[in-house]
Amino acid sequence: MNGSTLVSTGELAANLAKWRVFDCRHDLAKPDLGAQQYKESHVPGALFAHLDRDLSGRKTGANGRHPLPDPQDFEKWLEHTGLTPEDQVVCYDAGPGAMAARLWWMLRWIGHDRVAVLDGGFAKWTQEGRSVTNEVPHFTPFNYPIKLRAERAVDVRTVEENLDNALLLDARAPARFRGEQEPIDPVAGRIKGAKNRFNMDNLSPEGTFKPSAALKRDFESVLGKRSPAEVIHYCGSGVAACHNLLAMEVAGLKGGKLYAGSWSEWARDPKRPQERG
Repeated sequence: MNGSTLVSTGELAANLAKWRVFDCRHDLAKPDLGAQQYKESHVPGALFAHLDRDLSGRKTGANGRHPLPDPQDFEKWLEHTGLTPEDQVVCYDAGPGAMAARLWWMLRWIGHDRVAVLDGGFAKWTQEGRSVTNEVPHFTPFNYPIKLRAERAVDVRTVEENLDNALLLDARAPARFRGEQEPIDPVAGRIKGAKNRFNMDNLSPEGTFKPSAALKRDFESVLGKRSPAEVIHYCGSGVAACHNLLAMEVAGLKGGKLYAGSWSEWARDPKRPQERG
């Protein structure tokens, strides 16, 4: 556990008075569910971060389901939260951590390294009988000085130009990767040449992240001789891919990049190389 990848429920409980907390619960099939759950109960001091409204940008019809927002728009949202560069941030979701990992990755993208995901999320927090509230905290707005790390994200053109050079790692479930089923996007399949690492395989049966050594073995078996910096992570819309980025960071395998457009953008153009099976 550390302040830049994962924190435990015990660590968060001991630091609630001084750490900043964000509730990222979201259901892709029920986009308003997370906000409703937050309204009913959340970790004391937590603010809500909506995947569609706060952690995604404008849809153009050509991009993916959850495109990255313009950095300046994200900064405006951060301003309202009152976050400062000195704050230790903890993100959580219902449990698995994919939604929380999206905010974790975005904060690091704009230069905020003191951010971690709550291991086990709200599920573990409540199972342990820890305190919850329905009170919404208020913070003084602060103009966050973002320092964008643009190299951590790649666009569709970059992926197209590097199909033969980069290792594309698909975080979706194996059946979606193989194109056998597609419950969300109109077209089933994967980007040509991609390998699969289902993000839920990052977790133990208890719903917390596997130990660092186990994750390192898992990812190295997929990477082979490739450097972590050669990996471009994607999924359906750039959320579960952040879970794999977090898991690799926990494993000490740093330098991977995010293709936020992911399959939901790639598949919009049938001329882009695709595979099934």
